[in-house]
Amino acid sequence: MESNENNLTDSSAAESSVKERSCEQREALPGEPRCVICGRYGEYICDKTDDDICSMECKNILLSRHADTTMPALRPPRRVNIPMSDECFYVRDDNITISQGLNRAQIESLRSKIDICVKGQFVPDPVLSFTSCDLPQKLEQNLETAGYIIPTPVQMQSIPAALLNKNLLVSADTGSGKTASFLVPIVSHCTRIRSKCLAEEKKPLAMVLAPTRELCVQVEEQAKVLGKGLPFKTALVVGGEALAGQIYRIQNGVELIVGTPGRLIDLLSKYDVELSEVSLLVLDEVDCMLQKEFQDQVMQIFRALSHPQVLMFSATISQEVEKMANTIAKDLIYIYSGKPSRSSKSVKQIAIWVESKQKKKKLFEILMSKQHYKPPVVVFVGSRVGADLLSEAINVATGLRALSIHGEKTMKDRRDILRMFLMGEIPVIVSTGVLGRGIDLLKVCQVIIFDMPNSMDEYVHQVGRASRMGQEGTAIVFVNEGDKKLFRELVQNLKSAGAVVPRELANSKYLASTYTVNNRNKRKYGL
Repeated sequence: MESNENNLTDSSAAESSVKERSCEQREALPGEPRCVICGRYGEYICDKTDDDICSMECKNILLSRHADTTMPALRPPRRVNIPMSDECFYVRDDNITISQGLNRAQIESLRSKIDICVKGQFVPDPVLSFTSCDLPQKLEQNLETAGYIIPTPVQMQSIPAALLNKNLLVSADTGSGKTASFLVPIVSHCTRIRSKCLAEEKKPLAMVLAPTRELCVQVEEQAKVLGKGLPFKTALVVGGEALAGQIYRIQNGVELIVGTPGRLIDLLSKYDVELSEVSLLVLDEVDCMLQKEFQDQVMQIFRALSHPQVLMFSATISQEVEKMANTIAKDLIYIYSGKPSRSSKSVKQIAIWVESKQKKKKLFEILMSKQHYKPPVVVFVGSRVGADLLSEAINVATGLRALSIHGEKTMKDRRDILRMFLMGEIPVIVSTGVLGRGIDLLKVCQVIIFDMPNSMDEYVHQVGRASRMGQEGTAIVFVNEGDKKLFRELVQNLKSAGAVVPRELANSKYLASTYTVNNRNKRKYGL
């Protein structure tokens, strides 16, 4: 403690422990000094620079920046040795934050690839792995157990920003991973505070407000999954359940309250609920929460809190929402995930009749064609062994770098492969159905269905990989007599998508009705 007092000088430092991390420091009140790094209460003064800082963490960052300015501008980046278990890391050098070993141009390129736009001051770089976020180890384990392989685009940008105590306004579509975007910082925030504060009376530390009971239930269930095994308890405050039971749970100590505004106002008016330690507030579906129906209730709850960090999420962000959000939280960082027009985009489907023995040859022709090869590409196959063998064959026959991904590979291997694919290091992935569902990450330009799946439901999901991230992609489908059980549904799907039906498929005896081939378009789409 003596060494800290030599480096940090302020009247309050002698009275209490010096804050180690910026997240332990409160927000600055009007007229109070602000930390030059993060903007929180500048409780201390750095003796080497005379700047206001909030914690040892920000002091070290400040001194690192100060040291950089005294060194030659063209010195090479310093190398950092990291454990093999870490896929990503942060270092600061030459006044530029290098995320995962990327320079500034690569970071902007990454944001462009994953369709992330940001606006605001001191926006942290996106991350490519949860392990680069300095999360509690148990939280990382819970994420892996829950099936989170690598962050989705909105999580890549939102989580590191939220962990730095930034106020956020985030636009992200349903299904893009926005719930985990705020729950991961919440669980991390609450866990770190609780691990340092062992008081018997545990007051709520965070709050999530959502417009519907169903959404609140979903959020709380996910929070329980991510907080399992940690000092992290939740309370659900919604209609349909007795208020007495909800207040009993809160009074017995919880870290997070998830609720609808009306029910929470009802609870606050009837019971003495202490919210003084709530330092993180989330408004889910903020466009709805700031409409007349909820606005007064939301503002009443907000005024009952003491300058919390605010995270706001919505599917769309209008100018009106932006203006209202600015009245709630200052110095907002805006994060836009995806493109507004992506819902109108569709996949161009191209069905090719290819006999089983000729499928490899046809695949190699496509991958070596300047006209038809559109990387990055995902090739779907029917088996794990087939994925391994076909990826090796692609490497040999075409010279393209291809890797396989399937359920027998470890979680770390899958993370590494997906990261390399995202960064453009691998143009082709050969996959089983493991990539057909759930991972809204890959900016795939082309899908090639080498082996037809067992159902049209799986087929639709695999084709849909080519329409991720706001772009129109192409799906090439190999079909032959071995897929006859799906002929009827496949033809219906192709026709509804405006795709050409191969003559062999249209004339198949396995179809109940006759389909004709659009010969005029055959040359345009045939490969």
